[in-house]
Amino acid sequence: MYHHQQFFNRNLFLLSLAEDVIWDVIVIGGGATGLGTALDSASRGFKTLLLEQSDFAKGTSSRSTKLIHGGVRYLAQGHIAMVYEALKERGLLLKNAPHIIKKQVFIIPCYGLWSGLKYLIGLKIYDLMAGKLRFGKSTFLNKNKVLELLPGLKAQGLKGGVAYFDGQFDDTRLAVNIAQTCAEQGGTLLNYVQVKELLKGIDKKINGLIATDLENNREFKLQARAVVNATGVFVDDILNMDTPGRKPLVSPSQGVHLVIDKSFMSAETAIMIPETSDGRVLFAVPWKDHVLLGTTDTPLSKHSLEPIALEKEIRFILQTIRNYLITAPLRKDVLSVFAGLRPLAASNNDLGNTKELSRSHKIFVSESGLITITGGKWTTYRKMAEDTVDKVIKVAGLRHVACKTADLKIHGSMNCHNDSSLLVCGSDKANISALIATEPRLANKLHNKMPYIQAEIIWAVRNEMARTVEDVLARRLRVLFLDARVAIEMAPQVASLMSKELNLDVTWEKEQVKTFVELANNYLLEP
Repeated sequence: MYHHQQFFNRNLFLLSLAEDVIWDVIVIGGGATGLGTALDSASRGFKTLLLEQSDFAKGTSSRSTKLIHGGVRYLAQGHIAMVYEALKERGLLLKNAPHIIKKQVFIIPCYGLWSGLKYLIGLKIYDLMAGKLRFGKSTFLNKNKVLELLPGLKAQGLKGGVAYFDGQFDDTRLAVNIAQTCAEQGGTLLNYVQVKELLKGIDKKINGLIATDLENNREFKLQARAVVNATGVFVDDILNMDTPGRKPLVSPSQGVHLVIDKSFMSAETAIMIPETSDGRVLFAVPWKDHVLLGTTDTPLSKHSLEPIALEKEIRFILQTIRNYLITAPLRKDVLSVFAGLRPLAASNNDLGNTKELSRSHKIFVSESGLITITGGKWTTYRKMAEDTVDKVIKVAGLRHVACKTADLKIHGSMNCHNDSSLLVCGSDKANISALIATEPRLANKLHNKMPYIQAEIIWAVRNEMARTVEDVLARRLRVLFLDARVAIEMAPQVASLMSKELNLDVTWEKEQVKTFVELANNYLLEP
């Protein structure tokens, strides 16, 4: 029988909650920022616990444009220091997680020569700022070369294009691998555990919290030297537990993405449209044999775990891309639509203007000692974590240990070219192959439109803490984000494989499929 060391095991982690210990650091929130902070803390030798109310990367961290980048548009806005930091982090990520990060060529199509020159100068600065960590050299391409690299692009009026390099990745694959790395460093991580209350001593300083395991409704009272609030658009929910009725720190801004078939843009090259009608940039990026279009920037008054794309956002993306592609996608061609929320600064708080706060990360310490980290982006998750743990050491008086993550390899790290259809990439591929060797039927595909196989479901349950059909189809495999209809068709088979692995019954399977189908319907566009 196949065996694999199960260091990333929910039941074992739950046992450690029952122990009467004092945690050095408890991190609330299992997105990019929380996971990065927990990894940084554990790797410095602190006793670290991370609690996530849903699944790892359930919120914003699974809904990015899948880019690891310095931020070309931030350069144009003059945020030099921020771009410099992001370009450095981009280089470190490629070094530490080469199984997930890949170099991607982007072309800015130029319909006027002056604009081409302007972009080329800007991107030459971008290259210089990256220094030794540069991904490739920006160049001006003539019209024929642009059309050769982007056969679906409109030729009329095209003068040429500027090519530059940035990084691309699978956001939740990186999230899961960071969580596994944290566990390897001695950290404890739990999904589906919700923080209900912050605990304070007689000095009114936070010294722990009460949390509930949502799977079996069991409550835990936990002691901590430091608590970090890394809950993204939910930071105010935690801040209100600390100081009820305070002014909100963030107000959410929504970004929407549409996924279409790769036939609309059958190139390996991505398009970056620098000046859309709403003043943002729009990307059309090849991703997992599909094309990802996005994104938007729509202020919202409320936050949720499952934000819904607005009609005007969908129209905006389709109308903008129509100006560039010969065969423009219509509503019926959209295979999946997903929305994510950025935690931007609320305009009525006391922390300066929104623009400044939304561009980079900020760390905020409450009078109780609660440490809140907000803002930032996936590319800089490691630096955000380093800054947060440095602050934790000061606030909680922990022993001073230097940050170790700049050279720390992420779980699965290996130089691999993604020639295999296995989504679970890197060094774990060998373990999945070993699993198939013991049970050959696990090599069977789950759906004829997707490369994924049964073994990946078993692996996700045993070694990646997947607990629900949604965890698997939305985040361990990215089917829901690529093609919502296919995800719906796969759900019963995934539920069946999971229930055997988790020793659950048919009732669980039916409930899971029903819940997942309801969710997946939000990723489909009405005709």
